[in-house]
Amino acid sequence: MINLWDIAAIDQHAHNLLTPSAAADYPYPASFSEGYDAEIVNNHARHSLFYRRSLREIAQLLECEPEEEVILQRRTQLGIEKLTQRCFSASKLEAIFLDDGFLADEILPVEWHQQFVPVQRILRLEYLAQNLMNEVEDFGCFLERFRSEIDPPPKGVVAFKSIVAYRTGLNIQLTPQEAAERSFYTLKQEAQDKPLRLADKPLIDFLITQALEIAAKYRLPVQFHTGFGDPDLDLRLGNPLYMRSLLEDKRFRNAPIVLLHASYPYAQEAGYLASVYPQVYLDCGLAVPFLSVAGMRSVMQQLLELAPTSKLMYSSDAHNIPELYYLGAKWGREVLGQVLDEAIKNSDLTAKEAESVAAAILSENARALHPNLKIRQKVEGRGQKE
Repeated sequence: MINLWDIAAIDQHAHNLLTPSAAADYPYPASFSEGYDAEIVNNHARHSLFYRRSLREIAQLLECEPEEEVILQRRTQLGIEKLTQRCFSASKLEAIFLDDGFLADEILPVEWHQQFVPVQRILRLEYLAQNLMNEVEDFGCFLERFRSEIDPPPKGVVAFKSIVAYRTGLNIQLTPQEAAERSFYTLKQEAQDKPLRLADKPLIDFLITQALEIAAKYRLPVQFHTGFGDPDLDLRLGNPLYMRSLLEDKRFRNAPIVLLHASYPYAQEAGYLASVYPQVYLDCGLAVPFLSVAGMRSVMQQLLELAPTSKLMYSSDAHNIPELYYLGAKWGREVLGQVLDEAIKNSDLTAKEAESVAAAILSENARALHPNLKIRQKVEGRGQKE
């Protein structure tokens, strides 16, 4: 099989690690499941193929027995800094892009992660808008502040991100400003003294199109959660085919759209969109490493059935614990290598072409999509290959 550990990867979508105090509130299996119900976490998450496979791989990395209690003891012995250093070094990463809008009150800051690897930031649009709505009473002032926060994009921000799939679905419609304004005041009225949660379709759709106009102005990528996630999501509305009207709108043509998580289980649909819309790109995070080995391989094959290899990028969607960075990097390379080997056998690619494709998916496509990125450097530490 092709050895891809010589290629330093750009993890183009991930999340900050939890603070030690916050991490203490989560059972270890919680980081290996998209479910958060106590019964799922405590009684079922340990029985996924992903979890059972991961315990052995983490134990090998940490040089201990592949038992949960032993791994937890070893993690405590190392401490968060040494544990993170070991996971990041073994991952052989050139850079990571962090969405710091997830569990924002429980995570370590972007700057903390920079001691291990170069970091760029992803700005989560709904998190920004929701915070502004809690501060501002007038819609005109709110809209002015929202736009000023992203135009120009803040220093260090390499992409915007939307979780509209979670809130109201990917069927994003052009919405008159008047409708968005009415929604703004209705939400403010309903919230009163409670923290406001932005989950109104006219307002979210309006803000997404505002952000896309600005992104197009700067040719800044906009990442969209697509496909599976936690139970807050209606999976039916996470199908990227719902985005057709948005993708057809010429005003947004210069804003690259990145469909996250392989759009699983809509991987073939995502691959089709990338094959016909020049601004559409894909990533494989979350599907890799959360699925079984056969599942990961199947998804990677589906993405490449039709999509140009110049449209696919590596990510881990790692969150909460540093081990997920390593597991994503390991299986991103392993599965990609397996699929490319099969492509060589099928005469889709030559061996030389497969090597070029691997480099493109692991780092070069992300670098090309972010032309102002200044992260190229020699990465210390070698990855581990079983």
